Amino acid sequence: MPWSPDDDAVGPRKVLVFESDAEGHSLEWLEHLVVFAAARPDIELVLVVPELLRAPLERAVPLTALGRIRVTALTAGERKLCAMRPLALASLARWWTMRRYLRASGSTHGFFLCLDLLSLPLALGLGAGGKGLSGILFRPSVHYRDIGPYVPSRGERLRDLRKGMLYRAMLRNKALRRVLSLDPFFPAHARTHYRGGEKVFALPDPAHPKVDAPANDQSVFPADRIGFLLFGYLAERKGPLAVLDALRALPPEVADRMAVLFAGRVDPALRSELERRRLVVERERPGLWLRIDDRRLERGELTALVRQSDVVLAPYQRFVGSSGVLLWAALNGRPVLAQDYGLVGRLTREHKLGLSVDACAPSEIARAIGLMVTEGPRQFFDAQAALRFAAAQTPGRFASLVLSV
Repeated sequence: MPWSPDDDAVGPRKVLVFESDAEGHSLEWLEHLVVFAAARPDIELVLVVPELLRAPLERAVPLTALGRIRVTALTAGERKLCAMRPLALASLARWWTMRRYLRASGSTHGFFLCLDLLSLPLALGLGAGGKGLSGILFRPSVHYRDIGPYVPSRGERLRDLRKGMLYRAMLRNKALRRVLSLDPFFPAHARTHYRGGEKVFALPDPAHPKVDAPANDQSVFPADRIGFLLFGYLAERKGPLAVLDALRALPPEVADRMAVLFAGRVDPALRSELERRRLVVERERPGLWLRIDDRRLERGELTALVRQSDVVLAPYQRFVGSSGVLLWAALNGRPVLAQDYGLVGRLTREHKLGLSVDACAPSEIARAIGLMVTEGPRQFFDAQAALRFAAAQTPGRFASLVLSV
């Protein structure tokens, strides 16, 4: 019987999940898979991951699942190969490493936690020794004209042309069994435009479970100000520089009513420029409360910060794909100020999660901040619609779809 995305009873005999990157969502999502597989005796799970993730994942495996769920660390040499430049070499290295571990582990199916980079070897027709391959596609953008305003730059047009050619070829690869897309609008596009598009299914971006904030936690935001929070790994694409430029453009009477916190580890390549612009903002808008907390935060701390804030910032710079920031904000009842581009913009508008603007234009960010301060953030947010949006994004559903191969 063919696989159905609504059939949670189907499970693999032995599936290998491959992830060579230790940053971002990897640990949390792999933990979701461990929890799900531990409760399913029909599933044998092998995780092939960076050494940094091995110990926390092994701790997550309950005693009742030892032997049925195994964690294997990539060697330093394998990690280096999988991170090579140019990316074409890294993609071939990841395909080769997956084949090697499939053969060594005796797994019946290989699943790439991130499939985007594997589109090249799959488009070339490379297989896995007769075993099936699947994975999560994070950043399709070829359909952005279908889901909202989209005026691509020359570089974006070339990127979409390249992606379209790779998708068309990889979906014809018989070794590729399923493609799970974090963009819920891409499967319909794939089925309309590509032979083999029926292999593409929507996958919920798993919401971070609610975590109790530390007891007796005092808000970091001053009580008489509207708090704006930008959190996560602070790279340039997250928009911190654009936000700082926007703060300079605010009228003083608006800036004096605000508090802005950047919370998360700062990309080393961005650190000096971020500090330079922060000093400029403090000089030009002395009445503004502004702080940068440059460190990795625990989940409980982030939960507390989101709940203490009034607005969550997601001013990505033409970022392709989904963002867990939207789910953090929706689950905790906080509006977002997000980019209007692509999937993030579409989800923000469709589910009434807050305001979406051209986040590449500091003047537009400043205008939206001004509206939220003067009219109140709640004027731009539908709490019930946000909760309905988040309710469908469960870790259990995510894990079920990943492991139903």
